[in-house]
Amino acid sequence: MTHTRRAFALFAALLLATLVPLAPEAQAAGKTKATAKSQATYSDDEVVKAANSFFASGAQELGEVLQKVLKEKGQPVAIIRGEEAGGAVGVGLRYGHGELQFKGGSSRKIYWQGPSIGFDVGGNAVKVFALVYDLPNQQKLFRRYPGVDGSLYFVGGFGVNYVQRDDTVIAPVRFGLGWRQGINLGYMNFSQKKRINPF
Repeated sequence: MTHTRRAFALFAALLLATLVPLAPEAQAAGKTKATAKSQATYSDDEVVKAANSFFASGAQELGEVLQKVLKEKGQPVAIIRGEEAGGAVGVGLRYGHGELQFKGGSSRKIYWQGPSIGFDVGGNAVKVFALVYDLPNQQKLFRRYPGVDGSLYFVGGFGVNYVQRDDTVIAPVRFGLGWRQGINLGYMNFSQKKRINPF
C-alpha cells in the first residue's frame, strides 16, 4: 500500500468515526425534542422573503429549492445567513461563517468547517442560507452534523442538501461562484470561534 493510499484510508476511518452519534447525545436529544417542537417557527412566507432578500434574487429556481425543503421538513425554528468557501480533489475542505437567528429570539455569530472525501472535484465561494429544524438552543448547534452531498437537490445554480445530528436537521441552500461537483461524504462542524482545524 502506497503512502497516499494509507493516508487516504486513515482519513476515511477518522471521518467515518466522527459520523457515529454517541448514545448519551441521542438520549439527550429525546429529552429536548418536546422543547424544540414548542418553539416559534418561521412561516413559509417569512423564509421566502428572508432568502430572497439575502440572495438579492427573486429567482424562480430559489423558490423551487425552498419549496422542496419546506414541503419535506416543514417550518424552521432558526435560519443561518452566511458565506462559505471550499475546494476538493477527492479530499476536500470547506470553511464558513454567518449568523444564527432564532424566530423572534436571539442571534449570534457562528463558524463552521469540515472535511469531505469522495468523488468530488472543484472549488467554490458561495452564500449560504440554512434552514434549521429541531434545535432546542444555541449551544446544541456546536457539534458535527454529517451529511451526504451526493443527495444534493440542484436547480439553476441553487443547491440544497441535508445534514443531521440526532433530531436536529440543517438544510443549507448554497449559491455562488465556482465549480464543484460529485458525491462526497463529510460533515459541517459548527463552532463558536473561527478554526483552522476542520475536525
